[in-house]
Amino acid sequence: MHHFWNTAKSSGVERATDYFYKQSINSNYIRMDRIRKNEYWLADTDYGHLEITINLSRPEKDPKEIALLKTLPQSSYPLCLLCVDNLGYAGRVDHPARQNLRVIPLELDGEKWLFQYSPYVYYNEHSIIFHENHIPMKTTASTFYRLLDFIDQFPHYFIGSNADLPIVGGSILNHDHFQGGRHQFPMEKASSEKAFSHGEFAGVKAAIVKWPMSVLRLSGHNKQLLYKLASKLLEDWRAYSDAEADVLAFSEKDGQRVPHNTITPIARNNARGEYELDLVLRNNRTSDEHPDGIFHPHQHLHHIKKENIGLIEVMGLAVLPGRLQMELADIAKLLAGEAEFDSDIREDAGHPLHKHAGWIEALLAKHGAALQADAANAVLQSEVGGKFLDVLLDAGVFKRDAAGQAAFGRFLSAAGFTAQ
Repeated sequence: MHHFWNTAKSSGVERATDYFYKQSINSNYIRMDRIRKNEYWLADTDYGHLEITINLSRPEKDPKEIALLKTLPQSSYPLCLLCVDNLGYAGRVDHPARQNLRVIPLELDGEKWLFQYSPYVYYNEHSIIFHENHIPMKTTASTFYRLLDFIDQFPHYFIGSNADLPIVGGSILNHDHFQGGRHQFPMEKASSEKAFSHGEFAGVKAAIVKWPMSVLRLSGHNKQLLYKLASKLLEDWRAYSDAEADVLAFSEKDGQRVPHNTITPIARNNARGEYELDLVLRNNRTSDEHPDGIFHPHQHLHHIKKENIGLIEVMGLAVLPGRLQMELADIAKLLAGEAEFDSDIREDAGHPLHKHAGWIEALLAKHGAALQADAANAVLQSEVGGKFLDVLLDAGVFKRDAAGQAAFGRFLSAAGFTAQ
């Protein structure tokens, strides 16, 4: 802790994070032996290259372990995987050991937070910044100020937050936290396609980003103006409804008003030396047609990606389940004629490829069953990339067609923005 901040003071914060990251690897807290087994490739799309990973670094529990978990008494210590009580914790069957975890204390907007690296590093220097207290995630005006405060202190890092509502949020909603790191995601590289201004915030540039989800990019040199405009946009979005676009801000359940609109925010310092905020509009409504979420991967994509579309996926990095490694290898054999697309795959719900049966049939119709092994793998990487693009398009609130973009414009106009 003291060495980190002494290094930051004498040699710069970039040198300090270099040291802390290396220490986290050398102590085996970051399991590089597992992480090196992850698969990674780029998928070319109309929105640039999307990043695809098959994650093998997070170990899966076997059935015996799951059965054992059901017989164990519930523990409330640590309260969650992020709590500071994890420091030095020896672990148990349902909670990983953290004896080699180290954290760095810091302040964001006058509050005490802690900085650590993720043991699974989905991208370079994948870090987690979490509140010292076990308090639930809540996206507020303070969220934006904390993000901007962080990139003042760590100008070489980005930082972002999962949304604070179920379905569109991350996997841990009960402990306020952010994720950051030194990585340029595809969304950051995406261009601005339509510029806007706001009469009350003359020093802030605004633009819709060319991205499958609904992203408004704010940038400028004045931190306070950026913070205030982002806060106003959040307030406006929380209350906004447009039935024509399937966007409703609230619904009623058991006599209670349930909110549905929120934002996934990302902050960085851009190449022009400006503060930059990407604000991704989210809505977590469900329907009879889409019980898992109207703006969530739809049923036909669940064989590839069913989980919540959180911060990392929003920015263009697919974190796909480890089961896909073997499943894609088996599908490649079908495309190469080394195995047969038989009735077991089509009809046996327990077959590992059954969930892919419709997709496999379409692949064989398109590409045949005589590809070379390398060609079959290339086809599957491209097709999986296309599936991930469809996942992001499903998660977008305002669709990319003319009607969807007109609806996006209606919201921005209602929020006080004027097209340039």
